[in-house]
Amino acid sequence: MPSVAATGRFDLTDAQWAVLQPLLPVGVKPGRPPKWTKRQLIDGIRWRVRVGAPWRDVPPVYGPWQTVYGLFRRWQRAGIWQRILTVLQTHADAAGLISWDVSVDSTIARAHQHAAGARKRGICRSNRRVARRAVSSWTITGWAGPGAGGPPSCTWPASSGVSRWRWW
Repeated sequence: MPSVAATGRFDLTDAQWAVLQPLLPVGVKPGRPPKWTKRQLIDGIRWRVRVGAPWRDVPPVYGPWQTVYGLFRRWQRAGIWQRILTVLQTHADAAGLISWDVSVDSTIARAHQHAAGARKRGICRSNRRVARRAVSSWTITGWAGPGAGGPPSCTWPASSGVSRWRWW
């Protein structure tokens, strides 16, 4: 096959195409030869993935966007992209070009809001003792009671509109 000049600086070079071409599926469909080469269509797919643009914005030099997208989806459904990636990784690993060291940066690991010391709504802390009532022998702990000297400070919601606590 004659060499196709790379139209963009990120298009496949002849050396890259020589490695990739044997991994591609061979079509045995009878009829007209395709108007667009596989190399142009793959360059169009690579352009779209690299740029992140919509499929309709693929430059016409790579072929109609419908053709580029159609090839991408057909190969995705058939598992061809995964097979190509696996074979290329195997070759690169055998040549010692891949380092499989993994590093995890824990500074970006997100925790749930409760792990970050957020205010816990609905939980009343009963670590403060309030004055005892002379009539009752119970010690009222928490936020409510006649000896507390003020309105409740907890946000514990009442279930049916009736207060949970009796004011003696």
